[in-house]
Amino acid sequence: MSVEFTFRMIGMVICALLGARFGLDAAVSVGLPPDVSSLLFALIGVLFGLIMTPYFTVRPVRAISKTINGMPVEVVFMAIVGTLIGLLLGLLFAYPLSALEQPLGGILPPVASVVFAYLGLTLFTVRSREFWAFLTDWLGIGRRRAFAGMGMERQLLLDTSVLIDGRIVDIAKTGFVGGTLVVPRFVVQELQRVADSSDTQRRNRGRRGVDKLKELQRETLVSFKIIDDDIEGVDEVDDKLIALALKLNAPIVTIDFPLNRVAEAQGAQVLNINLLANAVRSVYIPGETFALRIIQEGKESGQGVGYLEDGTMVIVENGRQYMDRTLYVTVTKLINKETGRIIFASPEMTAPRS
Repeated sequence: MSVEFTFRMIGMVICALLGARFGLDAAVSVGLPPDVSSLLFALIGVLFGLIMTPYFTVRPVRAISKTINGMPVEVVFMAIVGTLIGLLLGLLFAYPLSALEQPLGGILPPVASVVFAYLGLTLFTVRSREFWAFLTDWLGIGRRRAFAGMGMERQLLLDTSVLIDGRIVDIAKTGFVGGTLVVPRFVVQELQRVADSSDTQRRNRGRRGVDKLKELQRETLVSFKIIDDDIEGVDEVDDKLIALALKLNAPIVTIDFPLNRVAEAQGAQVLNINLLANAVRSVYIPGETFALRIIQEGKESGQGVGYLEDGTMVIVENGRQYMDRTLYVTVTKLINKETGRIIFASPEMTAPRS
C-alpha cells in the first residue's frame, strides 16, 4: 500500500467526520433534517478527502524533497543561515513594534518576522556562491583546496549526456581536471525530466545521471557547483548551454556529437570525453603484433572481430575461422575517428593460440 493511498484514506476519514459535524451545525441554515444534512456533508467530506488530501500532504513534501535534493549543499546551508538571520532581525524589531497601539502592536511583530525571514532566505540563496566563497576563505571550511596550478578559476560546463555517461566522475577524481565542474540549473532540470520519463531505458539513464551528479556533489577532491544562470528567450537545453558557454567563456564537456558540432560552429569550445578516451587508449601502429580473442563475425565475408581491454574494436581479416579462440594478430591499418578508434589486423602465420 503506497504512502499516498494511506494519506487518502486518513484524509477521507477526517474530512468525513468534519463534514458530518459541519452538517449538524448547518442543518437549520440549509433547511434539512440534522441526519440528512450530516450524511450529505459527510459524503462531501469523503469525496474531498479522497481527492484533495495528497495535494496538502504527500505531494508538497515530495516537491520540496526533490527541490532540496537538486540543490547543492552550499545553497541549502546559506538558505538556512539567511532564514535564521532574518528571524533574528525580526525578533529585534518585534519589541519596539509591540509597543505601538493596538491593533498594530499585535499585527506588526509577526509580520516583521515573516518579512525579514523571507528577505534573509532570498538574499542568501541568490548570493549563496559569494557568501559560501567568503566563508571558505575566512573560516577555511568547505571543499579542500585545489592542487597548485590547477587553475580552479576555469569553469567547465557539463551537459546532460556527460552526466549520464558518468566517466567524468572518475576523470575528475584522478585530479586531471583543471577547473571547476559547473552544472547549470536547467541541465539539472532536464536530467530530472529524463529520470521521470515513462520509458524504462530512458528513466534508468536519467537516474544514473542523477546519481553521478550527487556523487560529484559529495566528492571533496572535486571542485563542483550548480549555478542558476539562465538564458532568457531560449527554450532548448542545448541552445541554452551553448549560449551560456559563450557568455561565461567556458568550454562545454560532452559526449553528444551533434552538440559538439553545433557548439564549435558557433564558436564555443568543446571538450569531448570520447576524444579523451581515444587519446588514452592503447596505441598500435602497423606492423605491431598482439594477442586477441575473436568473439564475433565481422560484416564482410571471413572477418572476425575482437576487442581490446579499453573497448577498441579490432577487425581481423580471415579471422572468422578462429572464432572463440585467441591468436596473435598483426596490425595492418588504424582508423581514428571522433566516435572511436578501429584497428584492422590480419592473423599471424604462426599457429593460433587457444
